Amino acid sequence: MKVWIDIDKCTGCELCIASCPYNAIGIVDDVAAINKRCTMCGACLDSCNNGAILSDTKEAVKVDLSGYKGVWVFAEQREGLLNKGSLELLSCGHALGKILGQEVCAVLLGDNVSGFVNELTTYGAQKIYIAEDEMLKIYQTNAYANTISDIISQYKPNIVLYSATQTGRDLAPRIARRLGVGLTADCTGLAIDEKEGYLLQTRPAFGGNIMATIVSPVTRPQMATVRPGVMKLVKHDNIQKAEIIKCKPELALKNIKTKIINVIKERLRYSNIQEAKIIVSGGRGIKSEKGVKMLEALAETIGGEIAGSRVAVEKGWIPQDRQVGQTGYSVSPDLYIACGISGSIQHRAGIQNAKIIIAINTDSDAPIFSIADYGIVGDLFEIVPALIKALKEDTD
Repeated sequence: MKVWIDIDKCTGCELCIASCPYNAIGIVDDVAAINKRCTMCGACLDSCNNGAILSDTKEAVKVDLSGYKGVWVFAEQREGLLNKGSLELLSCGHALGKILGQEVCAVLLGDNVSGFVNELTTYGAQKIYIAEDEMLKIYQTNAYANTISDIISQYKPNIVLYSATQTGRDLAPRIARRLGVGLTADCTGLAIDEKEGYLLQTRPAFGGNIMATIVSPVTRPQMATVRPGVMKLVKHDNIQKAEIIKCKPELALKNIKTKIINVIKERLRYSNIQEAKIIVSGGRGIKSEKGVKMLEALAETIGGEIAGSRVAVEKGWIPQDRQVGQTGYSVSPDLYIACGISGSIQHRAGIQNAKIIIAINTDSDAPIFSIADYGIVGDLFEIVPALIKALKEDTD
């Protein structure tokens, strides 16, 4: 996309200047001029009463939206287990489908994966599209993207959701490109505009400082990736068994481009924090790697995992795959212990689904206390060792 000024039509009225959120428009020689700050967002296009702001954007092709029905979830699976984030999306999709009056469907790919049907049904799937082939046993980008794109083109869903895992983040944009539709990445909230029926896709923007709600009014399906851990996992009792639709994937080696010879598992120092029942998390207040050792000792004592705020990760004290918050992972443990974390809005958003939050901070006015179930005001370097000692004595 390109944006420019027709200087023959521009009167220098300056109305367009206020329309640009990036301060990319100024007045030069009595006419508007666009500078290098322009991101081509298009916010200025309708601000000129004289039609002096032009772009090469092509008008979107209008689609008959009435033919697209159903809320679909890509059911990610690996090594005999369904991804928890996919099950969370089925739970969420069940609520969205109820508002729209549309079926909730799972899309399941792999080799001999029919054994997942009961579990998918339990979490809300009313219909399951299954594509089985030996070439789909292990995730491969082109094989999965081609197969799902074909299924979507044939059955025309209204909404397609993916968990924002490594697989989902790789797969969803490729499918969106093949279908010529939009994609909202890393959503933290989904809702339905009850007037228009649009999917309201909410995600952090501008470094997590604001929350943007995005809609796709002219193309279908509406597609989004959703951060694992932000949606509640809900089982549905007395639900009817899902209808199964077998899809035959058209796979050719020449179109796959890659062949997986072997998969070597990485030896992880820590477990996945999104699966942890207990998390001990540190922020600026842990001060150094010495503080991390103290958190590890507490986590080991109570059978938990360690994590950290954005500051702790940027300081190099906590690994990046342990970061909690809007720019990290959203978690939903039974117990979250925040040590030396002030509690920015971004961090609080990442722990909103924790069942119990305990906060330890020297600042009694720290925002973390506003959402904590239990708060301790004091020096964590005195409190945490005392807590570890008390827990060990109680165990003995």
